[in-house]
Amino acid sequence: MPEIELEYAIPSANAADFVTLFYHFRADIQSFEDTERADHAQLRFRLTGGVATYVMPDGSVQEGGPIHIIGPTTGAMKVSVEGPVHAFGCGITPTGWATMLGVDASGMINRVVDAHDVFGRDVLRRARRALIDAPDMAAMARIGEELISTLVARRDGGAHAFVSHVDAWLADSVSPQIEDLVAVTRLSRRQVERKCNALYGAPPKLLARKYRALRAAVALVSNDASLDDVLERGFYDQSHLIREIKQFTGLTPRQIKAEPSALARLTFAQRHALGGLVNPLISDT
Repeated sequence: MPEIELEYAIPSANAADFVTLFYHFRADIQSFEDTERADHAQLRFRLTGGVATYVMPDGSVQEGGPIHIIGPTTGAMKVSVEGPVHAFGCGITPTGWATMLGVDASGMINRVVDAHDVFGRDVLRRARRALIDAPDMAAMARIGEELISTLVARRDGGAHAFVSHVDAWLADSVSPQIEDLVAVTRLSRRQVERKCNALYGAPPKLLARKYRALRAAVALVSNDASLDDVLERGFYDQSHLIREIKQFTGLTPRQIKAEPSALARLTFAQRHALGGLVNPLISDT
């Protein structure tokens, strides 16, 4: 068995509005340290291993208990935990954020909080015990689906329709223009920025930068694209490309192509393999 493993499961149609992917991570080593790319918010269960320590994009050092929520991240973060590590989690979509947490996501960017304080203890503890006993990823995903159905307790307040527009806007162009998003949503620029902050934790301009950089990183790894190829994906010059990819993945383009970390290699390759089955903002980034 490999020392480090990462598995993904695609949520069912009932959960897809609220969850990006379910994932199961295992590192059978004494100490695990790596860099995680910028991502959606996460709900994460630590099934074995010590306390997870995160160095966030803003430089703050935060700890995650046995069950914790990571808010949307605006850049790469470093994670370390004493092993062996066994964890299960899921990405939370902006619609999921609205219906499960119901707070402004911009107040939770680059933050780690105890999930018990948000969702209560009983339902999370039952889910964690079931996850520990689950025989495989399929069983773990079913437990995750049941949990999500329990946690979705609010109306989305129009979040789903708005998120669909934003996701399509981000996926359809390497350099999306906010004027196009304003036009399709029929909202003012200020309203669009406010809703993006509330649901995604970031304004449209930062979201566009984030997904442009992540798509370029995936192209370097999965499509074996050259730096010249990815330069044409909305970057001004090579310095701009390197700086943006470094901010959102924690690695330079050279590192991504020649010596990606274990977590980067597994994340990019396995998410890319889901192309056509999930939102392109998931498979292409």
